[in-house]
Formats: sequence, C-alpha cells, structure tokens
Amino acid sequence: MFKLSLPWPLLGAFAGIVVSVLGAYCGWFMFPNMVHKKVEESVIITDGSEQYKRFIQLPQPLTFKVYIFNVTNPMRVQQGALPIVKEVGPYVYKQYRRKRVKHFSRDGSKITFTQDQLYVFDEEASAPYRETDHIVALNMHMNAFLQVFEREITDILQGFANRLNHRLNRTPGVRVLKRLMDRIRGKQPFNWVQNVISNILDSAKSVLQIGENDPGLAILLVHLNANIKAIFNDPKSMFVRTTVKEYLFDGVRFCINPQGLAKAICNQIKDGGSKTIRELKDGSLAFSFFNHKNGTGREVYEVHTGKDDPMRVLEIQKLDDNHHLQVWLNASESETSTCNQINGTDASSYPPFRQKGDSMFIFSSDICRSVQLFYQKEIQYKGIPGYRYSIGENFINDIGPEHDNECFCVDKLTNVIKRKNGCLYAGAMDLTNCLDAPVILTLPHMLGASNEYTKTIKGLKPDAKIHQTFVDVQHLTGTPLQGGKRVQFNMFLKSINRISITENLTTSLMPAIWVEEGIELNDEMVAFFKKRLINTLKTLDIIHWAALFGGFGVAAICLIYYVVQRRKPVVIEAPLK
Repeated sequence: MFKLSLPWPLLGAFAGIVVSVLGAYCGWFMFPNMVHKKVEESVIITDGSEQYKRFIQLPQPLTFKVYIFNVTNPMRVQQGALPIVKEVGPYVYKQYRRKRVKHFSRDGSKITFTQDQLYVFDEEASAPYRETDHIVALNMHMNAFLQVFEREITDILQGFANRLNHRLNRTPGVRVLKRLMDRIRGKQPFNWVQNVISNILDSAKSVLQIGENDPGLAILLVHLNANIKAIFNDPKSMFVRTTVKEYLFDGVRFCINPQGLAKAICNQIKDGGSKTIRELKDGSLAFSFFNHKNGTGREVYEVHTGKDDPMRVLEIQKLDDNHHLQVWLNASESETSTCNQINGTDASSYPPFRQKGDSMFIFSSDICRSVQLFYQKEIQYKGIPGYRYSIGENFINDIGPEHDNECFCVDKLTNVIKRKNGCLYAGAMDLTNCLDAPVILTLPHMLGASNEYTKTIKGLKPDAKIHQTFVDVQHLTGTPLQGGKRVQFNMFLKSINRISITENLTTSLMPAIWVEEGIELNDEMVAFFKKRLINTLKTLDIIHWAALFGGFGVAAICLIYYVVQRRKPVVIEAPLK
C-alpha cells in the first residue's frame, strides 16, 4: 500500500493557511452575517419581545431642556427701542414616554398606538436654576390674539372688497363709463366730462375703502383696545412677568372675571381650541407652552414594525389615520406637496445598518414637518462607535420657490419683515398653519438666520456647536447615543393700528424660548449596550484577526523552517571499518 508522507513543517504550514482562511471567512463573511441576523431579530417589534417592551416604554427618559429669553428692557421696547434679551437656563426636565398600543396590522408589519408623556423637573441637572425663578418674557397669548384678530378681520373685509370689486367690473354701465373715460382722457374740451365720470366711479368704489381707515374696522379695533385690560390683566407692555413654571406648564392666567364684550372675546378664545390655552376651574384661562404635552397623548400613530424589512422599523406610516399632513400648501387637491409628506421616525430611535454618507429623516409633530439629517462623521460615545448626523441647509435656510418648497410659504403674516413673494427670509419659517398662532421657527439664537431678523434683536449669541441639531447613532442598531432636536420659537412684535399698547413698537422678530429634546445614554444603558453588542463584536473581532494573522504566522514560520532545513548540507558519515 502506497503511503504519502509530508514533513511536519509542511503539515504545519498547511494547517496555518487553513486557520488563516477560516479566520478571513469568519471575520468578513460569517460573523457579519451572524451579527446582521441577530440585529434584525432584536429590532423587529413583535408582541411580547424585548424590543416590544423597549418600544412600549423607553429604557430611560429623554432629556428636555428649555432656555428662556428674559427681556431686560421691556418698557423701553414699548417706546420703540429694540428688545435686549438674556438667555436663562437650561431648565431640565426628564421626559417619560409610554405608548398605548391599539393593535397590530393583520400581517404584523404595522403597529398603531398613542403616546403618553410625563415631564418631571430635574432639580440637580437644572441647578442653579429653579422653576420658581421670575422672568420677563414675551406675552405669547396676548401677542398671538392681537395678530390673529388683525389678520382675520382684514381677510374678511378684503374678501368682501374683492368680491364687490369683481361685481362692479362686470357691471355693463361701469365698463361703458371706463371706456368712455379712456377715449376722452387728455382731450381739453372733454375735461369736464372726464371729471364727472371720475366722480361717478369714485362714488361707486367708495364702499371698497375698507382697509385700516374703514369706520367699521376702526370701531372693532377701538372696542378691542378698550377691553385689552380686562382680558389680559391690565398689561403695561407686550411682556409678562411670571415664573418659569407658570410660563412652561402651570399657565399664565388671563380672562379673570371678564364682563361684557371682554367676556365674549374670552369665550371666543376658549372655543378657539388652541392647545396652549386651557380653562381653569374658576373659569379663567391659562396659557402655557407645554401643559398640553404633559399627559395622555391624542395623536394616533401607525409605524412599521420592521417585519420583512428591518430597514423600515419605526418609520411613521400614518398620523391620525392619514398618510400625509393637511397643514401646508398643495399644488392641487390630488397632489400632495413635499411639505405635507410624513417621512422617518419620531427620533426616539432610527432604522439599523446605517452607512457612511447616507441620510435619514425624522418627523416632528411639534413643527408639523419632516426633517432630513445628513451624515457628518464617525464618533465614539463612551466607548460605543457610531455616526453623527445633523440638519442641512434645506431645513429652514433654503425655503421658497427657488428651492422647490414654496409650499412652506403660507404668507399668513401682515406688515412683518418678509420677502415680496410672501416667504420669510432665510433661517425663519412661519408655523401659523401648524400651531394656529403666528409663531416663527428658527434655530436657537437665530443661528444662520438672515440679518433682516438678527438686526432687530440684541443679546443673541449663535454658536453652531451648541445650537445646531445633531444626533449620534449606533450605526448597527440605530440606537441614539446622544444629541437631539434644537429649535427656537419666536413671534413678530409690531404695531397694530388703533391698539395703543402696540403703537410705538418697532417691528422685530422676538424670541421667546428655545428647546432641546434628545437623549444622552446613561451609564447603565451604556454598560447594557456594551455587554449585549460591543463586547460581542470585540470578541468576534479578536477571533477574526487572531485566526487570520495567527494562522498566517504559523504557516510562515513552518515554511521558513522547512526551507532552512532543506538548504542545510547533507553530511554523509563514512562507514566504520
């Protein structure tokens, strides 16, 4: 029987090559596929799974930081000076979220829910600031009411004027008089005729003069002006002196025991359905920024569970049973504009398997729009690798017909600083349609906003490092590590005809607050994350490279030994005689 025998160095080299090849295969093919499959299984939402439990209640609360713009010269602003503001905060709240699941879809690919939120003040993180701090801030509810009243009355009267003007122009007698006047205009003998016709037309159109000098409108505004004291607690300026807790959650009271017309106006405000205004037990009203967010959620979400397509997990499919918003302008009734599209997740988590250079969307119901985030760089957060994403110029800097998103230009503001086409200047966005109030969105401290706005306010200190929206994401799982949404809410201050408290105001874009809503993965979650994923990845990485280079090293040593031994001269000993 023939028997093949190889020197042990060659056998060792062969074994080393096999181990090296196996290390390469496992490290670049088998291990990644195993991890990919394991991540897929862990992110898909199925009833009773660990991911389902994390979906129902986030493992840790989100961080909600509020910064308030305190006005240092309120009475000078009333005399026409530019507002001077000083930022105070952050006032830090822990935001707890819990979802109430309504049902899964039949195929298990969608889940429908509402979401409860609870805000708890974090004294330690907020120190030295306290909720009892006194502030002087923009009187949002009074300013909003005055501007909405002005706009709606003007719209009603202008609509009537347009319809009446249209009818006059279609009246045969008026058209004949116009043509006759055109023919005789400039001809000396007929000047007296022209004057007569002009007087007739002017008399016919006198009813159209219903702008700010119209007696009816003037009477309405005069009555409103007389009742402002009764409605808004005898204000001395466009700013309110209150506490942080009242301004943000408990509510700034107004409409306290109103009588007559003031009571009727207060009833109209109450019936207006504003989320930020509620009726108290004593019948008075209260304005607060966030009380309506504290408690049972009303919005009904439908999101993707990731079944059959983990890359779509938590993508919002419907909001209140609609695939699109009904907030912004549409090109036609049958065509939904890009502004009304709902894209991405709610920013509490993101789809897995992120790639360098990609982008992703988040949707914020607070501003009624989807926001695109772009890849920036690789990061390390407490030993966890990830990618950083941030907003681009297309958020609020590039808005208008030249950017194919003029659907955001709702043009609901009168006598404010805006472009001729009705769009606001760069860095500002009108949220009137979204919030039913003339609120303007900017980045904190108007970062990147046009000089048309920044020059109207003093005390702003924009800094991209602390005011830019960003999020760090663990790229394999889509888990947010740190960062969040940063936005600022403003209103225009301006003079309103026949409203005495506004008569000397210089038009300016007045900041009220800016907020940061996000997460900073705590040490407990970091340890959990490392144990479940990062340490496993490191172990597999060690096995991969140890096998690859260890096997290669063994093979190289064995081959070198074999070659050296082969080159040694063979010594033949003479036989003993």
